[in-house]
Amino acid sequence: MSGLEFIEKLLDGADVEWKPLRSVATILNGYAFKSSNYSDSGIRVVRISDVQKGRMSTKDLKFYPTSSQPEIERYMLASGDLVMSLTGNCGRVAMLSEKDLPAALNQRVACLRANQSAVLTRYLFHFFDQISFEQEAMTNATGGGQKNMSTNWLGQYPVPIPCPEDPEKSLAIQGEIVRILDAFTELTAELTAELTAELTARKKQYTHYRDQLLSFEDGEVEWKTLGEVFTMKAGQHIPASKIAERASSENPYPCFGGNGIRGYVSDFNQEGDHVLIGRQGALCGNIQRAKGKFYATEHAVVVSEKSDTNIDWAFHILTAMNLNQYASKSAQPGLAVGKIQRVKMPHPSLENQDRAACILDKFDTLTTSISEGLPREIELRQKQYEYYRDLLLSFPKKQVEAA
Repeated sequence: MSGLEFIEKLLDGADVEWKPLRSVATILNGYAFKSSNYSDSGIRVVRISDVQKGRMSTKDLKFYPTSSQPEIERYMLASGDLVMSLTGNCGRVAMLSEKDLPAALNQRVACLRANQSAVLTRYLFHFFDQISFEQEAMTNATGGGQKNMSTNWLGQYPVPIPCPEDPEKSLAIQGEIVRILDAFTELTAELTAELTAELTARKKQYTHYRDQLLSFEDGEVEWKTLGEVFTMKAGQHIPASKIAERASSENPYPCFGGNGIRGYVSDFNQEGDHVLIGRQGALCGNIQRAKGKFYATEHAVVVSEKSDTNIDWAFHILTAMNLNQYASKSAQPGLAVGKIQRVKMPHPSLENQDRAACILDKFDTLTTSISEGLPREIELRQKQYEYYRDLLLSFPKKQVEAA
């Protein structure tokens, strides 16, 4: 069944009228709150950065004193209010819930309050959450580096209202669309929570067994310096201009920095199985594996095993050692190769290394597969939601009535 056929069946012969937003909802502008008056608690100030795509952010919250409520009463928000960013990433929408309250609307954020006898707020949320609307909002926004969307333009934006001559039927159709789309968003949230919980449990399990397998009593094993156990050297500088994306490189090899792959290059300076240690910045001591052909920049230490060392065991024990504690105490922390070469570590027999690496690799593989699978599953569910959202809201367009 095509999208148009699906919509026609849902409408059951009813007309669809595209009305300007201002005819079915009130658009409120925010207040110019003074950052100097922010407090540790009180009334949450809903700013542009709080309105993420489809959700309210919980990071870096700002508050206004509760005593200020009388002077900002007209800007106070309610549960179920729809808010939209007007500056920067214009057109992002989110709905407020009880946990966001008390809250007040900051400038350059709009509040859309639906005329509930004509349109459901949740229906408007799904409609404006479409990528096509965000693209139109950005295209029609003004300004250079910082885009600004006009509430006048927003007020004229056409919204499809099914069966407007019969409000009861119209709300019933809108409600059915909302029910279907909310089911997809709820399913995505449940799956994300389930996979996140599984990932957390597996990480704890991995850490438990790693600590057990890599802890030794005095005299149980020989202790050696990292320099005695491994060959260690800093990677080499490569100009940013020579780092290519995989799609544009004919013969790409991963280029590692201190925090994983930072791009791809057409040449390599390392080959084989290695462990890399991040040596600069906030992620000093970050441990990662590098297998096959690759390039390591000066931001990483390349670790190679010697004859009596298992490189996979090396990955796990170096991860457990928290090498970040040996970084320089400066604005830009750094790990000197010479310094970490002098750090001592337990060095069990190769047989025990092989056994520990085999067990820990299984947990690491499971943890990694869940970690990599989590964003993939979320992406698939999001695409599924977007497909049905676009399907359910692809009403045939007719001329918009004047407001």
